[in-house]
Amino acid sequence: LIKKRSVMKEVMARLTEWLGTFVELLKVMIVLGVAIGILYGDTFGVITNIGNIMKSMGQQGLAGLVALALLVTWYK
Repeated sequence: LIKKRSVMKEVMARLTEWLGTFVELLKVMIVLGVAIGILYGDTFGVITNIGNIMKSMGQQGLAGLVALALLVTWYK
């Protein structure tokens, strides 16, 4: 039983590491997409999509802001 817990902890640690690396890669790709969009025109639609997300949040008003705050606190 103790060995199984140890193995599960190792698996969870490795999975968390992989997911962290994947999230960092996505962040870099978003920043790169925005930079390319600013320099060469929004060929990939990154800036447009970010604008649409912000517009959607603005239309939802306070409920959207509260939902976003809850997501941020749960993520931490």
